[in-house]
Amino acid sequence: MKRHILLPTDFSDNAWNAIVYALKLFKDEYCTFYFLHSVTIKVSMLSNLSNRLIKTMEQDAMKELLALRELAETSDANANHDFQIILTTDELYRAIKKAILEWNIEMVVMGTKGASGAKRFFLGSNTVNISKTLNDCSLLIIPEEYDFIEPKQIALPTDYNRFYDPKELRQVKVIADLFNSKLRIIHINEEDDLNNIQKYNLSSLQNYLDTYEYSIHWMPKYAKKAKEIHDFVDELEIDLLAMVRYKHSWVEKIMNEPVIQNIGFHPKIPFLVIPE
Repeated sequence: MKRHILLPTDFSDNAWNAIVYALKLFKDEYCTFYFLHSVTIKVSMLSNLSNRLIKTMEQDAMKELLALRELAETSDANANHDFQIILTTDELYRAIKKAILEWNIEMVVMGTKGASGAKRFFLGSNTVNISKTLNDCSLLIIPEEYDFIEPKQIALPTDYNRFYDPKELRQVKVIADLFNSKLRIIHINEEDDLNNIQKYNLSSLQNYLDTYEYSIHWMPKYAKKAKEIHDFVDELEIDLLAMVRYKHSWVEKIMNEPVIQNIGFHPKIPFLVIPE
């Protein structure tokens, strides 16, 4: 089966780093990688720009896309991989949604500039917006200057309050299959005992992961969730963090609540955001 992976790019070193990670992650898979660049112009600027200038911007972007494809083909040299380019004037999140539908994309891989100088934000605004609105496929976020490490240890935080649909964990299993990864299920104890619904969901998750090497970890609640997850990642030397984004989920809280500004959530490892 051929995989279709979308790689949005602004032609920065950070975007190239995410591309390199994706190429190495799927090095043994048949893949088409789509380099997507969005040339967007604010409406307020349109009156000040001639059609000729706008056309020039598009032509320059196309040259960069072609050069990027050539660089990928030269540096990757993988017969399993081929590359396509997408140039659009749609807003980035709209362009991504269209590409997912048109090209049957199963994963979007993006870079992040990491924490700002004040170390207050862990993602660039584009990545945050896309992670909030992307409902059609998984988003893999690669930290700035992250060197590829095989994801042998994958962490999956859960509160067991909802049932995991098999499709939600499909990409986690895809990666685990590629690298014979160990899955670490994290639960932060906010209650003395699991209720019946939580126990059922835990049992279902265990059955679903029955053929994989996994372990269940119970952590006492001692800090903000973001800090506890960060500590767990460090302690067990996790290589990839995966979370399902659903209403009231940890991912949603991390994205929307002041936890970003107050303590920050700066994963030093790739972060897979899975829509429900």
